[in-house]
Amino acid sequence: MTSLPTTTAPLTSGASIPLLGFGTWQITGDTAREATAAALSVGYRHLDTATVYGNEGEVGAGLADSGLAREDVFLTSKVPPGEAGRAREVLKTSLELLGVDALDLWLIHWTEGGADRNLWAELVQAQADGLVRDVGVSNHSLEQVDELAHATGVRPSVNQVKWSPYLYDAALLAGHRERGVVVEGYSGLKGGTLDEPAVRAVAERTGRTPAQVLIAWQLQHGVVVLPKSTRPERIRENGDVGDLVLSDDDMAAIDGLAGSR
Repeated sequence: MTSLPTTTAPLTSGASIPLLGFGTWQITGDTAREATAAALSVGYRHLDTATVYGNEGEVGAGLADSGLAREDVFLTSKVPPGEAGRAREVLKTSLELLGVDALDLWLIHWTEGGADRNLWAELVQAQADGLVRDVGVSNHSLEQVDELAHATGVRPSVNQVKWSPYLYDAALLAGHRERGVVVEGYSGLKGGTLDEPAVRAVAERTGRTPAQVLIAWQLQHGVVVLPKSTRPERIRENGDVGDLVLSDDDMAAIDGLAGSR
């Protein structure tokens, strides 16, 4: 029986974000619709997409296909940088494609040389207008997070960053937690992590896959994880970590990979 984790993290709005999400980067067309529907069918309740992914329509169709109530699925999209003055138009398009009235989370996808205060102000206004519940950023430094908070009085709820054992940074996590900012990590299963002896040793001892071990590692650090796949069996397998608890030694061994690549 599949056991998906139900752990969540609190956001500044008072809402909660599921720590397990389904990533959709580079999944397009009918495949995106089918993969989204497959993820929801096995229990994922958090979908992550973006304007530049070019798949919001398909993700929205997969959500509609699921038959789930809108309030039961946490939905994230992202606006590209450089859209100050057009952000509301971008958001309107995202909502239409996704087939929803509001997003649970809207992020500035990356920076172009620095924090975009004007674009951030437009996200904050969209939140005030009820079109998004929480607003945040992606690929921003802590200094940039602070800059946006200082400029508007509204701190990003989330910062989505590249994350893996190689990039593990306890100080970075602590800095976000001190600010009440949830860290979302992407690309955690790439770059050779699945073949690391330390990861494979834990997988063998627990009878799980290396991917499941890495997903559990990220969850136990309280970092949102966004595994993606187009294969229904792999989608199910990746999520089947609700009963997987790594020991302190397991966690330390994987943490110890930080900076090794």
